[in-house]
Amino acid sequence: MELRPFYADLHIHIGRSEEGQAVKISAANNLTFYNIAHEASERKGMDMVGIIDCHSPSVQRDMQQYLDRGEMEELEGGGIRYHDTTVILGSEIEVRDPGLGTAHLLAYLPTFDAMKQFTAWMSKHMKNVELSSQRIYVPAKVLQQEVVGRGGLLVPAHIFTPHKSIYGSCSDRMTDLLELDQVAAVELGLSSDSEMAGYISELDRFTFLTNSDAHSLPKIGREYNKLELKEASFQELKLALAGSEGRRVAANYGLNPRLGKYHRTYCAACSSLLEEKETVVERCSYCGSKKIVRGVLDRILDIADRPVEAPYVPASRPPYHYQIPLEYIPGLGSRKLNKLLEAFGTEMNLLHRVPKEAIAASVGEEIADYIVQAREDKLTLQVGGGGKYGRVTGK
Repeated sequence: MELRPFYADLHIHIGRSEEGQAVKISAANNLTFYNIAHEASERKGMDMVGIIDCHSPSVQRDMQQYLDRGEMEELEGGGIRYHDTTVILGSEIEVRDPGLGTAHLLAYLPTFDAMKQFTAWMSKHMKNVELSSQRIYVPAKVLQQEVVGRGGLLVPAHIFTPHKSIYGSCSDRMTDLLELDQVAAVELGLSSDSEMAGYISELDRFTFLTNSDAHSLPKIGREYNKLELKEASFQELKLALAGSEGRRVAANYGLNPRLGKYHRTYCAACSSLLEEKETVVERCSYCGSKKIVRGVLDRILDIADRPVEAPYVPASRPPYHYQIPLEYIPGLGSRKLNKLLEAFGTEMNLLHRVPKEAIAASVGEEIADYIVQAREDKLTLQVGGGGKYGRVTGK
């Protein structure tokens, strides 16, 4: 087989199991293992998705049912296949080492059996292994060794967000928490991009991932990656993250950081976004409050070990494309989106392959123009911050 492109979103939550058991409290109830696989395959056009609550015993019971019925199958190279999509089995776990803040880590395991064994180990060190993103009471490096020792991949999650991330709330440097040689990749998160990460030199060595962190079905694929693989399987993903045997992450597709809900520093007292170039802000310049939520950009510049004018992006780094999700397109409601999907198949087709003229013939020139300008990053954006996403304001 020759290498070809595959689209992958590797951070999707499960809201509840089909038994009705809560898994991710803040996620939609219809985010079940099956519904995610079906949405990704039939509507989104994702070749690979990482479901990161597969450690939950009730979710595993759902998975077993679909495998037993033959509606899904385990792949020889790792992962579970449903129609045109491979599910990579993952878990999001919270760590907090002495003297450091909290951080979330993503663990991906190659097989269903490996994930069940990982659950059995975690249950000895976690208060409620049924739920998503729970604290594990072992050092982060012990968790890392367990994941890697089981043939898995460890990826720090949304590394710059103000809440529960390595740089946003844990430490100024990843080396304080993890063995860098056993980190498979890092996930940038919705409010940052490759250039912003280029202010921190210890990140130069890592493959970057852009994932949705979806808490509802429509959010699947709002950020994703283009991988060059022989097939959509765990082992091929592992090679791609290592940049080995020709496999690679060929491109990152993410929100323009200005749309991210934690991009700029925010005052919780008066709800103002603080746009100053001075990044170390102790008081709100509008109301004087000290209730400041440090934005991703400002936090990065605060801990940078490179000058503001000189972020470094290695020549080998894949391009980072600003991708406006279809849900952000003004005037594109559910009825018109469904019409487009009926005509052209999947969201990946609309975002990458369908000509403007064909879109215009289906839903009109204005929406077609918005979609094309979104592809070219030419839309006018209102900045996000303080937990509120930015938005598209015009062409």
